[in-house]
This record gives sequence, C-alpha cells and structure tokens, in this order.
Amino acid sequence: MSELAEPKRTRGRPRKTEDERDDGNRRQALISAAAQLFHRKGYDATSTREIAALVGMQPGSPFYHFGNKQDLLLAVMVEGMKQASQRQEAACAGLPDDLPPREQLRALIRNQFDVLLGPDSDFIPVMLYEWRSLNAEQRHTITQIKDDYEAAWTPVLQALHASGQLQAPVQLARLMIFGALNWAVQWYQAPAPTTQKRSPRASLDELTDAALALFLRDPT
Repeated sequence: MSELAEPKRTRGRPRKTEDERDDGNRRQALISAAAQLFHRKGYDATSTREIAALVGMQPGSPFYHFGNKQDLLLAVMVEGMKQASQRQEAACAGLPDDLPPREQLRALIRNQFDVLLGPDSDFIPVMLYEWRSLNAEQRHTITQIKDDYEAAWTPVLQALHASGQLQAPVQLARLMIFGALNWAVQWYQAPAPTTQKRSPRASLDELTDAALALFLRDPT
C-alpha cells in the first residue's frame, strides 16, 4: 500500500481565515458606530455595550479590537483626521495651478465645512467635543495629525497676506480661521423649510462666502 503524499506547503504567510479577514471590517464598524454615538450622546454617556449593540456584536467584542473605550475614542479621531486629509487632498488636487489664492482659500473653507457638516460628519465633531477625554500621549498624536492637515493652508494664507487681503499674521490667522469654522458644529442647521428652527439655514456654499468675506479684504 503506497503512502499518502503530504500536502504541499505554501510559501509566505498562511491564508487568513474568514474570521480573520473580517476583523478589519468589524474594527471599522466599531469605529463608525462609536463616532455616531459619541457625537449624539457624548463620550461619557456612551457605553461600549451600546457601541457593540449598534453593530450587532457581543458586549465584550470591542475589547478584542481596542484596549479600552479611550483607545476607541482615539481611533475615532484618527479616522476622522484621515478622512479629512484625504478629502482635502482630493479637493486641492482638482484645482487649477493658476487659481488665485483667494479661490484656493475658498476651496479649502468649503471642504472644511463639508468635513464638519456634510454627510458622514460624526468624526471631526467628536474630536472637537471630546478632546479633553484623551490622555496626554493621545492628544499629542492627534495634534501632530491635525498640524499636518492645517499645514496645507499656510502657503495660501501667506500669499493672501503678501497681497494685503489677509492683514493678520499668518499663524494667528490660521488658528482663528479654524476656530471660527469649527465652531459651526455648535450652531449650524442645514436648510429645512418644513421646520421652524431659529438657527441659520444657510447652505454650505453660503457659509463659505460669508467666511471668506469675514476673513479677507477685497482685492485691490
């Protein structure tokens, strides 16, 4: 009787099981669910049990992917800044090379409002609201990512300052512009004719025009 041949060994890493392949999707689902609940209810008022339930997982499942709720909060903020950076890069990549600095700033502001107030806009408001819930090391991580994101604005603001349209010092202007734009998450309501809310009902394009008029002088 002949001996059975041993199965051939494949080179490289073993193939991932179906559960292992799904780990990344589950982790991403937890991050998205956490962003929604942290934004809607606040970090302190949201439990990991609620986050797990929103994506149909067992109560202890988040701890397979994250050490604790604070680590999940950090992941939400990192994901938010990653998405914001990708959207900003795409917005800038589509601009003509000879576009005047004023119109470049318009594009940056419009994209920022979309990041803050447009579809899937849970992530960045969580970062703005829940910053103090991070520890010092985590805040340092987010600060580095945020600084890289905001650095794209500096050459545009420098050009506007050189032309006299931006009168404030560039670095102070950048901080104040972001402060003003980001505050919109506190008060903005999208246009909704069927409601009688008192909040401003401007479109994001109208917000962009108003912000540009507030920050810059008319070109001479």
